Amino acid sequence: MSESFPELLGYLEARRSVPALQMNGPGPSDAELKQILTIAARVPDHGKLAPWRFIVVTGDAREKLADRLEALRRKAEPEVTDERLAKDRAVLLSSPLHVAVVSKALPHAKIPEWEQVLSAGAVCLNMLHAAHALGYRAQWLSGWASYDATAKAAYGLQDGEAIAGFIHIGTNDEPQTDRDRPDIDALTSRWSA
Repeated sequence: MSESFPELLGYLEARRSVPALQMNGPGPSDAELKQILTIAARVPDHGKLAPWRFIVVTGDAREKLADRLEALRRKAEPEVTDERLAKDRAVLLSSPLHVAVVSKALPHAKIPEWEQVLSAGAVCLNMLHAAHALGYRAQWLSGWASYDATAKAAYGLQDGEAIAGFIHIGTNDEPQTDRDRPDIDALTSRWSA
């Protein structure tokens, strides 16, 4: 049996996201963010394609992006409520930064696009783990801006790219309650011939 990591097991058993609306500063330093992104990229990546990239939104850019996304959503959804727009803005401004993980899966002779998309999802989860390991809190979100073409263009996505997730990173020292977790026995079966 290889080396075990009981501290890691304890962390994985207790890991939970903290809502972006409950985050504040400080966020990670530039060096910590680079470490988070480096760890995030240590995922299964068949063919070494790196079928994902990162867009970091921090500082004053958060307010500018919130303004642009609000205008785009008002145009795309004239019936959207002021309350919904206010919540969207609050999510963008509560955490000191968020990272858009962009999936850029492409047709490949040996690597199915589905595996490339899964790799981008693994990047998102690794980013959560790395942020938490450094003492920050994080949440993986999607939402309207993940799917709307004009919102994706506002982030700078190119044709064929998709948002795998927005990873919000910040600080929150408040005690967090856990949510109900799946019944593993009900979800598990054993194959037999």
